[in-house]
Amino acid sequence: MQKLVLASNNAGKVREFRALLAPLDFDIIPQGELGIPSAEEPHHTFVENALAKARHASAASGMPALADDSGICAHALNGEPGVYSARYAGENGDDAANNRKLITALTNYDDRGAHYVCALVMVQSAHDPEPLIVQTRWHGQIVDHAKGDNGFGYDPYFFLPELGKTAAQLDPAQKNLISHRGQALRELIVQLKSRA
Repeated sequence: MQKLVLASNNAGKVREFRALLAPLDFDIIPQGELGIPSAEEPHHTFVENALAKARHASAASGMPALADDSGICAHALNGEPGVYSARYAGENGDDAANNRKLITALTNYDDRGAHYVCALVMVQSAHDPEPLIVQTRWHGQIVDHAKGDNGFGYDPYFFLPELGKTAAQLDPAQKNLISHRGQALRELIVQLKSRA
């Protein structure tokens, strides 16, 4: 079983990555279990932040690392909150505060279209010259009232018209089939297999 450091301590992400990568025989180790602090995320794009996080985790652990940078982009807000999704309401904000800020920001807009983005980067070492990079989108709409108890982040407000449910109303297996992160991991797995 190959050890792989996950450059995240987000419990929801850890669960999703472990479930999605289980068939590939990876032993996913969250960076916090190794005492690795979170990397800085100073960049304006998901890909650059994911690459910085993967290189940081690999340098600190000496092992291959996987990082994602993901967030939600509201069309009426020119892509906000984007890379600032996790800290949209401020550094000490939580999911509830972030969602309140987003709903408030969209109050006067008819366009409620939004999409989740996941940029996924895997490096074999901190200086890997050929990182595997995948970026995917999951389209939906922002609704004013939370529905569902599954998921995390903006999931209770991210409505999927084709299913008539929010992301938080999906069971984890269904979400992993269609989510931005699920799409990205499947694409990454294709790249991993083509390199073997």
